[in-house]
Amino acid sequence: MAVLIDPPLWPKHGTVWSHLVSDTSIDELVAFAERNGIPARGFDLDHYDVPAERYDELVAAGAEPVPARELVRRLRASGLRVTPRERRGSVGR
Repeated sequence: MAVLIDPPLWPKHGTVWSHLVSDTSIDELVAFAERNGIPARGFDLDHYDVPAERYDELVAAGAEPVPARELVRRLRASGLRVTPRERRGSVGR
């Protein structure tokens, strides 16, 4: 029952990004994001993309920092992971 964040490692749009996920429910993730002013446009089916400058703030707000592999492992174990195949199927819906 945690909101998890990986280190900002993922480059795009002139910055690096972290992923914010829940290992419990999408509702928990969305509620955490809303409480912390993360724009809905950052949501990508099973996670939020958050810029590096928000990392420390989100950890201070209660997100558990974990390595990227741990984040993916726990997301998969939760049953909330959206696979690449499922992502392709969601385009245009």
